[in-house]
This record gives sequence, structure tokens and C-alpha cells, in this order.
Amino acid sequence: MRTSVPSWPVALGIDLVAVVVFAVLGRAAHNEALTPGGIAQTAWPFLAGLLIGWLVVRLWKEPLRVGRALVLLVVTVVLGNLLRVFVAQDSTHWTFITVTVLVLAALLAGWRLLALLLLRGRRPASA
Repeated sequence: MRTSVPSWPVALGIDLVAVVVFAVLGRAAHNEALTPGGIAQTAWPFLAGLLIGWLVVRLWKEPLRVGRALVLLVVTVVLGNLLRVFVAQDSTHWTFITVTVLVLAALLAGWRLLALLLLRGRRPASA
């Protein structure tokens, strides 16, 4: 079985799901309703930040580059929190930002590291 690098639409889809998972985890941790509307309310600033980050980093060129994913993380966290405060009129705190960085780092960089490990293990040995 041959394993290949996921296409950029697949990588973008995984990143979008990762941000939704972040929102679900956050809402569950605070005993907030896990309704589609509630999840969307929590996720949208970070989804917007993620999409802008994809454009800034041009991640479609090399979706598994962990270095680019780290820049994506910074853009997602910064823009997500700015949108959360200034557009959604929601509050933020340094502890929220810290948890956001840690969870999104694990999700956005984590799947890439796992994919790279799987790809490395599947490469044929060179002669």
C-alpha cells in the first residue's frame, strides 16, 4: 500500500475539522451547549483566522510543512482572538490564549507530524 502526501483540499479539511474540535472541546470544558449554533459561535473567529492563515502562508504548496503550520498557528490564534474580541464582542484572557495555542498546536501540527511519521515509515528503502 502506497501512502502519499494529502492534497491541499484534504489538508485544509483536516485543519478546519481541527478548529471545530477545538471549539467543541472548549465548550464541553465549560459546560456550554454543544449545539451547532453554539459550536459555530465559538469556532467562527478561529476558522476565519485559519483560512486567512492558509492564504498568508500559502499552505496549499506544501501542506505538511510543520514550519508553515506553526506560522499558521500564530495567524489563527492572533486573528481568532482579535475577531473574538472586536467583532464578536466576546472576552478573552491570557489563560484562554494559552490554552488556545496549546490545543491548536497539538491539533494543527500534530496531524502533520503523524502524517510525516507514517510517510517516513512507508517509504521504500533505498539500495
